[in-house]
Amino acid sequence: MTRAKYRFYRGLILGLVGSTCALVANLAVGAPAHGIALHGQPKYGADFKYFEYVNPDAPKGGEARFAALGSFDTFNPFNIKGQAAAGIGQLFETLMVSSADEPFSEYGLIAESVDVAENRGSVTFTLRPQAKFHDGSPITADDVLFSFEVLKTKGSPSYRLYYADVAKLEKLDERRVKFTFSSGENRELPLIIGQLPVLSKKYWRERDFAATTLETPVGSGPYRIERFESGRFIIYKRDENYWGKDLPVQRGLNNIDRLRYDYYRDGTVALEALKAGAYDLRVENIAKQWATGYDFPGLTKGLLKKETFSHQRPAGMQGFAFNLRRPLFQDPKVRQALAYAFDFEWSNRNLFYAQYTRTRSYFDNSELAARGLPSPEELTLLEPLRKALPSEVFTTAYEPPTARDDGELRGNFQKALQLLQEAGWIFRDRKLVNAKTGEPFRFELLIADPTWERIALPFARNLERLGIEMSVRSVDSAQYENRERSFDFDMIVNVWGQSLSPGNEQREFWSSAAADQPGSRNVLGLKNPAVDRLVDSVISAPDRVSLVARVRALDRALQWNYLVIPHWHIPYDRIAFWDKFGYPATVPMQGVQLETWWIDPAKEKARSQRGAEASKAN
Repeated sequence: MTRAKYRFYRGLILGLVGSTCALVANLAVGAPAHGIALHGQPKYGADFKYFEYVNPDAPKGGEARFAALGSFDTFNPFNIKGQAAAGIGQLFETLMVSSADEPFSEYGLIAESVDVAENRGSVTFTLRPQAKFHDGSPITADDVLFSFEVLKTKGSPSYRLYYADVAKLEKLDERRVKFTFSSGENRELPLIIGQLPVLSKKYWRERDFAATTLETPVGSGPYRIERFESGRFIIYKRDENYWGKDLPVQRGLNNIDRLRYDYYRDGTVALEALKAGAYDLRVENIAKQWATGYDFPGLTKGLLKKETFSHQRPAGMQGFAFNLRRPLFQDPKVRQALAYAFDFEWSNRNLFYAQYTRTRSYFDNSELAARGLPSPEELTLLEPLRKALPSEVFTTAYEPPTARDDGELRGNFQKALQLLQEAGWIFRDRKLVNAKTGEPFRFELLIADPTWERIALPFARNLERLGIEMSVRSVDSAQYENRERSFDFDMIVNVWGQSLSPGNEQREFWSSAAADQPGSRNVLGLKNPAVDRLVDSVISAPDRVSLVARVRALDRALQWNYLVIPHWHIPYDRIAFWDKFGYPATVPMQGVQLETWWIDPAKEKARSQRGAEASKAN
C-alpha cells in the first residue's frame, strides 16, 4: 500500500491504480539477505549498484509542478479521516522497497537485511545504522514496533486485514525486530511486512494518530514539506542530507529539487491549466481529451509532448460497481440484467475514439486472467465450492454483453427484461416496478468527476428504455470519499488495481470480514463464503503455477457473480508533459516510473526561449 516506488507515481496519476501486493515463494530462507523475491532469487544480487530502469547519473535540480483535484486537509495518509495531501507519501520510508522490473521482489531500504525463517513462520529485519528521521533521531526497533501497533489499531482498516496473521512482534535489540506469524500459509507476509511505513514514535506518541492534522509530520523520506496553503497547493523540497540517497535502491531516483502540487476543481479546469503552462505534467485518463483536448499551439510547436508508455501490469477492473448492501441489487439476475443496458461499443466509437479494449477479467492484460473453461487445476479448487458458485463458473467462459449494432442492442434489452421479470419486476405505466410492492426501480449513480456524466447519461437513457430510473449525482471529492467510506451509495465507478502476484489485498477487496468495515476496499459489500475460500487459497499458494490457477479460479467466481458492469482498459499510460524532462530509455514491466525522471537543464532553457519567442510572435 505504501511502497516507495509508488509514492511519486500515486501522487500524479489521479484515478489510476497504484497499490499492488504479491506472493513470496521459494525464498532464500534461514539467513540474512539483502532482498527477497517472488519464486527463487531476486533479480539483483547483493552487490547491485542501481536498478536497470534508472539513470544513475541523472542530474539533480529544478522544479516540477503537478495538478491535484479537489482539496486536502491532512498530512496523515494512514487513517481514513480527511483528504491527504497529494505526494505526502514521499515523506515516509518503508522497511524494504520493491523493484519495477520484476513481478515482485523487495530490497532493503530502512532494513539492511531480512531473514525469513525456514518454515516461513517468522521474519527478522535488521535496520540500517544510518537510517534516521528528519529531526535527526535514529530509526530504531522501537519505532518499528510502534508503527506496526498504531497502524493496526488506529490506521486504515486495510492494515488490520494485512497484518491479521501476525501473531507476535519482538524487539531483539535496538536494530533488530522479529515478526512471528500465526501460520506458514500466508506466504506473502514477509513482503507485506517489508512494506511497513516506519513512523517516529517520538513524534506520534504525543499526538492523536486517528485525527486529521496539518502540522508538518516528522518523516524519513527524500522530501520534506517546504510550504503549503491548505486546499490550494503544497510544495516538497528534496532533502540534500537524506540518509538513503546513496543506497542502490535510491540511486537515480528523486532527482527533482522541488515538487509542487496545485489543486484544481476538476479535470477539465486542470487540463486548461496545463495548456496555459501552470503545471508541467499530466497523466491522462480520459480518451476524448487525449484525442482532441491538446490541440493548441504548445503542442504544434513542440513545446509540449504527448507520449504513451507501454506496460505489462494487469489492467485490474474498472466498472459500475453495485452496492450489494442495497436490497435492490442483492439478486444477481438484476445485476446481470443491468449489464445488458450498457453499450460499450457505442461509447468506444462515439466517446473514446476507439482507444479502449473491453474489460472482461479482473486480471486482464496478464496470464492471471481466466480464459476458456476451467483447467483441471482450477476444477480441483472449484469443485468443493460448486454449491456456492453459479453453475456458469464450470460450463461457460465469461464475456460481458456486446452490441455491435442497434439490432443486437435491442436483443440485449429483451434479455434484460426477461431477467428482470424472473427477478420479480414488471412493467406498469411505462415504469419497471416490483411485482409485490409496486416500488419503482430507481437508484443513484454517485460520481466525483463531472466528466463521467458523458458516459453515464447514455447508460441512463438505455436504462430508461427498460423502465429504470438512474439519476447521476456529481459531488465534490471530499463528500464522495466520505460517502464511499461509509458505503452510502447505490452505485459508483470503482477501480480495483491488481498486481502480477495478487495476495493479501484480495481480502480487503472481496472478503466477508472487510464488508462491514467502514473505509475498507470491499465497497461492494460482498459476503460470499466461496470467494472467501478462494481468496485464502490465493494467499497460501506455494508457487507460481498454483498461484496462477488459484487466481483464475477466483476470477471466474467474481465474473459470474455480476458484481460490476465492466468498463475498459488500455495496455499503456498516456502522459502529456512540457518538454523539460529527461527520462530513462527503459520502461520496466510495471510501467513508467515518474520518480526516475529529472529536469533536463538544456531542455528547460530551450523551452523557455521558444516560449518567449512564441509570445512575442503572438
